[in-house]
Amino acid sequence: MIQAVNVTLRLGKKALFEDVNIKFTEGNCYGLIGANGAGKSTFLKILSGQLEPTNGEVVITPGQRLSVLEQDHFKYDEFPVLDTVIMGNARLYEIMKEKEAIYAKEDFSDEDGIRASELEAEFAEMDGWEAESDAASLLNGLGIETEYHYSLMKDLNGSQKVKVLLAKALFGNPDILLLDEPTNHLDLDAIAWLEDFLIDFENTVIVVSHDRYFLNKVCTQIADIDYGKIQLYAGNYDFWYESSQLLIKQMKEANKKKEEKIKELQEFISRFSANASKSKQATSRKRALEKIQLDEIRPSSRKYPYIDFRPDREIGNEVLTVEGISKTINGEKVLNNISFIMGHNDKIAFVGGNELAKTTLFQILMGELEPDEGTYKWGVTTSQAYFPKDSTKEFDNDLTIADWLMGYSPVKDITYVRGFLGRMLFAGEDGVKKVRVLSGGEKVRCLLSKMMISGANCLVLDEPTNHLDMESITALNNGLIKFPGVALFSCRDHQFVQTTANRIMEILPDGTLIDKITTYDEYLASDAMARKRTIYTANKEDDEN
Repeated sequence: MIQAVNVTLRLGKKALFEDVNIKFTEGNCYGLIGANGAGKSTFLKILSGQLEPTNGEVVITPGQRLSVLEQDHFKYDEFPVLDTVIMGNARLYEIMKEKEAIYAKEDFSDEDGIRASELEAEFAEMDGWEAESDAASLLNGLGIETEYHYSLMKDLNGSQKVKVLLAKALFGNPDILLLDEPTNHLDLDAIAWLEDFLIDFENTVIVVSHDRYFLNKVCTQIADIDYGKIQLYAGNYDFWYESSQLLIKQMKEANKKKEEKIKELQEFISRFSANASKSKQATSRKRALEKIQLDEIRPSSRKYPYIDFRPDREIGNEVLTVEGISKTINGEKVLNNISFIMGHNDKIAFVGGNELAKTTLFQILMGELEPDEGTYKWGVTTSQAYFPKDSTKEFDNDLTIADWLMGYSPVKDITYVRGFLGRMLFAGEDGVKKVRVLSGGEKVRCLLSKMMISGANCLVLDEPTNHLDMESITALNNGLIKFPGVALFSCRDHQFVQTTANRIMEILPDGTLIDKITTYDEYLASDAMARKRTIYTANKEDDEN
């Protein structure tokens, strides 16, 4: 059990948390949710002891071990992978190293023998003899193959390091597990493995994630941060959403009835207060009126952008034809004879672990790269808008947000442009902010504004949900669902893919293509998918770079 007791955290004059009291108990997985800036990661740091609250305290059941998913991908660069995972249980790792040092002594004394015996007893009690096999099992489950277990951490790429740090957090059956965005940079197989692990995990888990499907799959309760308070809801993310909306609806309906009663009492008092025969009744109603209190309905701090892609023209039957495209990058054939014809109703999701192949194909289709072999042709009625995975060049200038978007607007009117920015939560003075200094999420919202203002009927999006909060992901998801044009996209958000795509394509490690007209869940469940799905290997793209 871990508990926050009267926790307050002030940053200057602002209170991020105010008198928070919440208990997290064994056997539950809590999804910690809230708007960007609500303090999700900060609250995890308070629970883990990395950050001291201004007031209050965190109480942990004596003797229980707490484990945290670390974010510093370079901290363990000089350590072997397997050792890094075992460090998840600090005491066990200390025992192992002290034992090694004692047994390495040339002048082994009686005192050393006694100490070694004590360490061996504690080591056995902690199941130390299973440590390496348990660590290896976690690594294999997350897609780090055995050949890398004895490599140094510095020899792994970014996505592999993320998996090792996750294995470190999971190692040794911790009593309390704190996970901040554990699915970031994980391939779909690793996410599925983690879901199964957490479902079977019997201790306490508190997880922050923007992945709605993941939260629905693993969470037994939702802890919602809003206006510096945390409220618990039983059930998963969808149940929280329905419950919170129902609660607001019930409060509004209750207030409406109270307002009707107030009006009725006021009318009676106004009509009969001067009437001697009705004065007692009027006085009674005054007392009743004073007792009626309307419920305070504070609007949520969450803000949802309005994403609405409206094509300037209807798309024809001929959309996109791809014939025999091949491409080799740094000696690796990432696209191998790729061919498909896109229909005028298609929304195609590119899934699977071959990130470089998906990005390369999108760059070719948008004219940024030339294929080694093959051709592609867009239909004459089509117009394209592109969301690149790496948008660094887009924002390498000193323009303001408004001027930057004006450069892409077909209507050179600042009011028109600011209308699009307003939909994406850039209000007032935000328009004069320089694009160079924008956060990752703000840059994504700028790019989506650019796509909306283009009026394109074909959208190409390469990992658009990266850096977005849950509210923006939901808005983009809904915007693509109702978009009347066609789309090609890659995305790690399971719910996003399942609810948007009517066609699934996977580029396999050998560069060939699986193409199925089906939903994502049906694709995952198919026998062909079970045989052909693959996990990341060491030579796959470092998706952090």
